Amino acid sequence: MAADPSAPTGSCPGAGVSLHLLGGFRLLHDDTPVVVPRGLQRVIALIGLRPGATRCELAGLLWPDAPEERALSSLRTALWRLRQDPCCPLEVSTDTVRLDPAVRLDVDELVGTAGRVRDGVCPRAAAGALAAGRHDLLPGWYDDWVLLERERLRQLRLHMLEQVAGQHLAAGRHGEALEAALEAMAAEPLRETPHRLVVRIHLAEGNAFEAVHAFYVYRDLLRRELRLEPSPAMCALLDDTLAPIRRASRDGAATPRRAPGHPARAPGGPARPASPSRRNA
Repeated sequence: MAADPSAPTGSCPGAGVSLHLLGGFRLLHDDTPVVVPRGLQRVIALIGLRPGATRCELAGLLWPDAPEERALSSLRTALWRLRQDPCCPLEVSTDTVRLDPAVRLDVDELVGTAGRVRDGVCPRAAAGALAAGRHDLLPGWYDDWVLLERERLRQLRLHMLEQVAGQHLAAGRHGEALEAALEAMAAEPLRETPHRLVVRIHLAEGNAFEAVHAFYVYRDLLRRELRLEPSPAMCALLDDTLAPIRRASRDGAATPRRAPGHPARAPGGPARPASPSRRNA
């Protein structure tokens, strides 16, 4: 591990250091990239995602196929290599390893924003929620622990965006609500909840056409991709809006069409006689 040649030298454990795992691994010191070999990247990333994990836990996750003693030996070697660098972002104790408290971690920022949105304690949190966590955790990494954390953070962000949209909708801020719902929809196009929010927002604005259009766009997408239908909860949103259309369709289907030249029949009575002109034709 080595800092960029143009980076300032000197002792800097944790000071001005930031670790970015969303969108790819990046370790920065005062916005200057620190070059980290791929093997050591895995060690730093796991320690950042599992604060306070014991050495045995870390070794088992990083080298799952190796015997315990060999995995622990590999971890000791990796930690020794990391601590040779003055910008090492870790704190190492007898049994645990964690990031230096001064290191900024983008995953923590996403989790913190989601918590503030959930608790509703910071009105400004909703404004930063749309950009928070927009990129996947460590794309291109397929370790089991990465896949689990990636899905956890993805679900955390989706629920955060939906909560932001719901809060804006309840407050009558339809534009902001729609923006958050569309952001969640872009993150997972087949997820029904953001589509349901979009329909609700359009109905709250009185835009029946937009609501019906959004419903049928999602229905067609779901049929095409999964051969499924929207849930009853989704369909129920438009019951009142579509009721006149469905009623008119039923009435039209119930009224029989008279074929050309066919004598009309009075309701409950015999056929009406043909007109004189037709009778003499």
